[in-house]
Amino acid sequence: MKLEHILLGLLGEHPRTGYEIKKFLDTHGRFLRSNTTMSQVYRSLSAMTDRGWVAYAVDERPGAQDAKIYRVTPEGMTVFRDWLEGPYVPPSRFQDPELSARLGFAGYLTADQLIALIEVELEARRDQVAKYRFRDRSIAPGTTVEFDRALAAAVGERLHVNGTKQIDLYIAQLEELRRDLLDGALPVPESASRADAPRG
Repeated sequence: MKLEHILLGLLGEHPRTGYEIKKFLDTHGRFLRSNTTMSQVYRSLSAMTDRGWVAYAVDERPGAQDAKIYRVTPEGMTVFRDWLEGPYVPPSRFQDPELSARLGFAGYLTADQLIALIEVELEARRDQVAKYRFRDRSIAPGTTVEFDRALAAAVGERLHVNGTKQIDLYIAQLEELRRDLLDGALPVPESASRADAPRG
């Protein structure tokens, strides 16, 4: 996932200024991509404008600097959808934002597409659990430097137990989301029930 994919998805929802995009990434979108700078946003918008993926109109603001309001073009939407609907290869770490970014743009997908995406992720994570949960975690002897084996083993075991809890919860949450999508019973938060309310 690239910054461009996030920007195209956001502009597909509704036109925005670069400042509004940055504000979204700092608040609601902070888990999609961390530490995105204003210069990165504007560089990406400029490059995407050159490629024909976005266009802008100038909003003249008396007494203030004029603002460019960006919108996605049909070509840009094709690029975005190619990423969103394209093959999903789960990253090695379930904490990486690739899946959450795609789920964050769920409004562009059908329930069947979302279910298929979740199933790919679930299969990958279950395979990881089966392969690594009961691996040998003992520390090999033979270090030539001062090394506290007991402390390293205790901390390593604590990290393993915490990681186990995290991935189990993650899998359970994905299973619940898949079940709700299959049942057509996904609860809609009251704040999201207003279809005309733009995100961010």
